Amino acid sequence: EAQLVESGGGLVQAGGSLRLSCAASGFSFDGYSIAWFRQAPGKEREEVSCISSSDSSTYYADSVKGRFTLSSDNAKNTVYLEMNSLRPEDTAVYYCAADRTWYCKGYAWYAYWGQGTQVTVSS
Repeated sequence: EAQLVESGGGLVQAGGSLRLSCAASGFSFDGYSIAWFRQAPGKEREEVSCISSSDSSTYYADSVKGRFTLSSDNAKNTVYLEMNSLRPEDTAVYYCAADRTWYCKGYAWYAYWGQGTQVTVSS
């Protein structure tokens, strides 16, 4: 069965860092675009970052640009989201998603979603 599992969330002080992982099982990331989304209580889901299957280009939301970095480890079938200089407004449940779309920017109808991992940034 195809699954995505996020890990690495937790509690961190403002200015700190976390690395989130998204591991795929039951399928390979090869040929898939991968995205990170987040959703805070009372707010709409926001696309944080993604990598396109067509050319491996990456996209970052303005709110995280320069602070977050998406990377992949094909051997482990895992993608990562390095989060630096964290702020309280980064507090949210973070989800990874995957689909075979060529380009990921603005795409929201992903076929596979993880269960999410909580990130809490204290001030």
